[in-house]
Amino acid sequence: MPGSSQRADARRNYARILAVAEEEVATQGAGASLEQIARTAGVGSATVRRHFPTRRALLEAVSRERIEALRLRAHELTGKADSRGALLEWLDEVVAYCVTARGLAAALAYDTAGADPVQGNTCAAVLEEAAAPLLRRAVRDGGVTPDVTVADLITLIVGIALAAEHHPDPAAQADRLFRLAVTGLSPRG
Repeated sequence: MPGSSQRADARRNYARILAVAEEEVATQGAGASLEQIARTAGVGSATVRRHFPTRRALLEAVSRERIEALRLRAHELTGKADSRGALLEWLDEVVAYCVTARGLAAALAYDTAGADPVQGNTCAAVLEEAAAPLLRRAVRDGGVTPDVTVADLITLIVGIALAAEHHPDPAAQADRLFRLAVTGLSPRG
């Protein structure tokens, strides 16, 4: 059947493109060249664009496993007694992922450029849903102000990760900025 062999070829192309894209994004970040990905995968750039019509679609596919790990981690932390500590622990892990997994911060960004017009930003949506119970508990327990949203927290993390990306020690800089955001600018008194 010609249709099934074409579908099998398409699945193989998708898997090959995704594997190459993961390596390219890991080394080049969110700006990895789609043309280079196509060349390395041995396909045309039109094939890459057919599977990944936007750069964000490619970044989201590359980040899917990491996002799933963060989703599961949020679920694990939901039962911790210290609700604020659980939220901060999870956010700290998201910051660390964003710094080490180049391209993840760009996949989480809420700008609408390249977002799927129907599904929006699926990576951010998964994390929002995962973190909602953590944030609700922290707010209920008085550990976080009630006007904070998960979208606010993801936006903050994206900003921190992008700001630290070209620092000589991005992980240390991102951690420092995250701690500063958590504690605020006021001296303890």
